[in-house]
Amino acid sequence: MTTLVSGGTGLVGRYTVNALLDAGHDVVVAGRHRPPDSQFAKPVRFRQLSLSNDTVPTGLFDDVQEFVHAAFDHEPGRYRGGEGDDPDGFRRRNFEGSVRLFETARRAGLSRTVFLSSRAVYDGLPAGEMLTEETPLSPASLYGRVKLDCEQALAGLNAPGFVTASLRLTGVYGGLRPNKWDGLIADYLSGKDISARAGSEVHGEDVGKAVRLMFEAKAEDIGGRSFNVSDIVADTRDILAGLGVTGKSLPEAGDRSSVAVMDTARIRGLGWQPGGWPLFTDTLQALARDAGLGLAHNQAMGTDS
Repeated sequence: MTTLVSGGTGLVGRYTVNALLDAGHDVVVAGRHRPPDSQFAKPVRFRQLSLSNDTVPTGLFDDVQEFVHAAFDHEPGRYRGGEGDDPDGFRRRNFEGSVRLFETARRAGLSRTVFLSSRAVYDGLPAGEMLTEETPLSPASLYGRVKLDCEQALAGLNAPGFVTASLRLTGVYGGLRPNKWDGLIADYLSGKDISARAGSEVHGEDVGKAVRLMFEAKAEDIGGRSFNVSDIVADTRDILAGLGVTGKSLPEAGDRSSVAVMDTARIRGLGWQPGGWPLFTDTLQALARDAGLGLAHNQAMGTDS
């Protein structure tokens, strides 16, 4: 089976590509720049793609049966607020560009398409609320609005022979480099003050498992639906404590009660089981070793979300 992954070189896309390669998929990565051969566990093919273009490149879906849309055009390092000073262009590139890809994939005869959405679709809801896929939504951020509109457009294309699904990802962490916590760790090691912040997290490998499930599950169990993908609620203290650095004070604990927990019963019902706190701890230990910091201390860091 050949699967095209747009945005496969991004912080999230890399985990998706590796998970599909491990499952025996032939993977084609689509993006603006060809990835180095060393970026993935196995060789991948590459095709040029930019959401800024008004047309889908000819031949993008040739010899492809499945599509994962992970690409998103935003200001570097910013998701919410990633539109910068060009909200109209942001929506045009990310909504209209995504819909063109979905429609082209359907016309090309692909069997399944999966969209990587975001917990940002829940923006604006009260803190501490349990978030289910049936929660009424009216995102407060443009990023969340565009993600939700893409979900709805894709669901509207779901039909026999073209199965669609969207994964609402929370913050994605993992061990691949560059890493989303590189800046936080560097600031901590240099002695800068660290703000206390709590948020929900899921490991990139568990995201990869969720994507694989969307291709392995029965069509009637996923078609046209969205799935929450979240695991634990961690804060900056948990992350930095996991490095096991001695002689440096840790920030105060973040307010976990302010984090709205995503209910993952729907995707767990398909057999998805994330790694929880053991995987979080193992990942921080690996990051510490990579940075030459030694092994992290074993300690309880909270409860599973």
